[in-house]
Amino acid sequence: MEYDDYRYQTDNGSESGQETTTGHKPRILLMGLQRSGKSSIQRVVFNKMPPNDTLYLESTTKIQKEDVTRSFIDFQVWDFPGQINFFETAYDSQEIFGEVGALIFVIDAQDDYREAVNRLHYTVTSAYRVNPNITFEVLIHKVDGLSDDYKIDTQRDIQQRTADALADAQMEHIQLSYYLTSIYDHSIYEAFSKIIQKLIRELPTLENLLNVLCSNSGIDKAYLFDTLTKIYIATDSSPVDMQSYEICSDMIDVIIDIECIYGAQNSASNGTTPSINDVEEDRSATLSSPSLSVGNGGVNGFGGADSLQEQLMSDTSVASEPEAEASSLIKLTNGDVLYLREVNRLLVLICILRQESFEKHGLIDYNFQCFKEAITDVFEFSNTRNKLNSQLADGNELVNNTSE
Repeated sequence: MEYDDYRYQTDNGSESGQETTTGHKPRILLMGLQRSGKSSIQRVVFNKMPPNDTLYLESTTKIQKEDVTRSFIDFQVWDFPGQINFFETAYDSQEIFGEVGALIFVIDAQDDYREAVNRLHYTVTSAYRVNPNITFEVLIHKVDGLSDDYKIDTQRDIQQRTADALADAQMEHIQLSYYLTSIYDHSIYEAFSKIIQKLIRELPTLENLLNVLCSNSGIDKAYLFDTLTKIYIATDSSPVDMQSYEICSDMIDVIIDIECIYGAQNSASNGTTPSINDVEEDRSATLSSPSLSVGNGGVNGFGGADSLQEQLMSDTSVASEPEAEASSLIKLTNGDVLYLREVNRLLVLICILRQESFEKHGLIDYNFQCFKEAITDVFEFSNTRNKLNSQLADGNELVNNTSE
């Protein structure tokens, strides 16, 4: 194996050497056997590729890297080819694994996973010797076609096999987290939400701010979402309910779709004709300025399409300021209210609360403004610290190169 194989391919197919790595960002490594679904996960979560389109992806032959920089999310995703052993002496293990934040190992649950478990054990123990600070995450993937009982049995068997192998190697102190995932539902986004939260230093501060907001505003549950990936980077300390997360995640899609429709109309009224590409770019880019109020509507079976359409015809208003923050209200038939507010162009806050609590929406809006200012301060502090750390690391490298 030649060291030149360590070169990586970007999404547009170009190649670059290791020296072009951007900054000193923590890395998330996607590893596993061939055809386990690593590249599909990366494309669906971070590039918004429709899951069905991943069927036509070719096998990865070189390390593919992607920078992910959005608000509090700032790291690199490295997709590794499954057929290459990067712990061989031909590769610099310290260079590859030294700055890793999380190592995600993907196992195909629909295939015979005994070889995958053996590779998992080898990968975890080898990477731990290089960098003991890595967090190890295991995605038991492609479970969409399995029954609930079989999913549980598969996860239990993989966990037991891995624990026994680590115990035999006297490395049982290594902690692994397991997730049942599929690109065809919300499970992959929830798994990445929990994985990425471990890499966010500001997570305790964000959780505390959300707890204060919820307690002072009568909010039952609050999520802070990254708009593009639908990954929630923080939530309050109350237990996460999968159904509530799915509804909030779907709300982002609903509002962006509506924004694209009304945004296209607004462009036409201003004398410009938006192209399909423009609408698609808006669809994948961010929430924009419209403020939508949807009453008695619903998502995922919580209301009918007729009521949703009627409310959209009557209650939709577009803010006059082009940079106005997006907001949306959806009243569910079970009496709950979904309330979305845009924190910045990359983050949205989605709250679940009872309708009687929302009657004090003036108080909620005031508390949100205080929350938004606090988030902005934390974000600015985080940016300043990251820049200083990057400059310090560059200075240390310069000193080392000079001394050599």
